[in-house]
Amino acid sequence: QAQLMESGGGLVQPGGSLRLSCAASGFMFSRYAMNWYRETPGKERELVAMITSTGGSTNYADSVKGRFTISRDNAKNTVYLQMNSLIVEYTAVYYCNVRSDDGYDYWGQGTQVTVSS
Repeated sequence: QAQLMESGGGLVQPGGSLRLSCAASGFMFSRYAMNWYRETPGKERELVAMITSTGGSTNYADSVKGRFTISRDNAKNTVYLQMNSLIVEYTAVYYCNVRSDDGYDYWGQGTQVTVSS
């Protein structure tokens, strides 16, 4: 069974940077696209970034384009989210996600990112 564990969240000032990591286990990591989502109270969970299995293609939500970079290291079974030029509106719980072949979504426990002065 797939397991995902996020880390790297925290409190950062506006304009700062954070790098989130998601360590994956229990499945053939290199075969699957990986996603980062975020959630704030009262809003639906939002897809922030995705990366294909090889890392050859990425996509981003319009709200984070130019600020976030998703990457992966298949040798380490880890996906990353580099977040730069952070703004208060990016405050959220960030989740790592993978969808199985039969359409089941696996999630990590999430990591809190707070952007505040």
